[in-house]
Amino acid sequence: MDDALLARIADALERIAPPPTARPRDDASAYVWHGGVLRGAVFRPLPLDLLTGIDAQKAALLENMRRHALGNAAHDALLWGARGSGKSALVKAAVGAVQAEGHPLALVELAASEVATLPELFATLNAWTRPAIVFVDDLGFEGGVAPARALRSVLDGGSAARPDHIRLTVTSNRRHIVARDVAEQESAINPRDVVEDRLALADRFGLSLGFHACDQETYLAMVEGYARTFGLNFEAADAIAFAGQRGSRSGRVAWHYAVELSGREGRALTP
Repeated sequence: MDDALLARIADALERIAPPPTARPRDDASAYVWHGGVLRGAVFRPLPLDLLTGIDAQKAALLENMRRHALGNAAHDALLWGARGSGKSALVKAAVGAVQAEGHPLALVELAASEVATLPELFATLNAWTRPAIVFVDDLGFEGGVAPARALRSVLDGGSAARPDHIRLTVTSNRRHIVARDVAEQESAINPRDVVEDRLALADRFGLSLGFHACDQETYLAMVEGYARTFGLNFEAADAIAFAGQRGSRSGRVAWHYAVELSGREGRALTP
């Protein structure tokens, strides 16, 4: 085979070969992983001081994230409890606070519906040296416990385990993530599996923080914090009535009330 023919073959192979995979950029504050693609995202977390009534949770999560950003041992974290109690806001605010301290910590958000793609995401992030928090919000497994078992395998350090510079932070409305009735349906043959499926996943998180419905005093303190920060005027009776119309008191309702006050005054409200 002459040199000219070899050159033609080499040129043809180069033309049909797929382009090399680009190294994912790691210079943004936050990212979204969707459909197998990692994209930079706008990141505007609330100031950590604005989150009221969850001081112990704030301190624990912030310290854990700070350790991870410094390259020290840190936990995967599970934030569980009442809806609207500030779990998601706290995750983002804590990352923002660590970044404000000068640490190159990144937030990578993954939809709960795409948990099965975690190994692919980890493979992508493996090219980084920058520490990152992979954030899965509102995780639940109503459709079955098989995805929960897959996530448990990831946390246990199986073949698709997360890289050392990655930590998972998950929020869920349930302490054990997997609903009791789902576990019972899928584990009816062996009742002992019910306990295993409900407890084993949550037990894989080294840091577990509970969030509970707040009382009226705490709710009003949340409203007052927003009002002071954004220069809003409010009356306690009006704030209580606003919460009563929604059937709950929470950090989310307090924020919605701040939005309502801003709207009444003909102003925009930007965190």
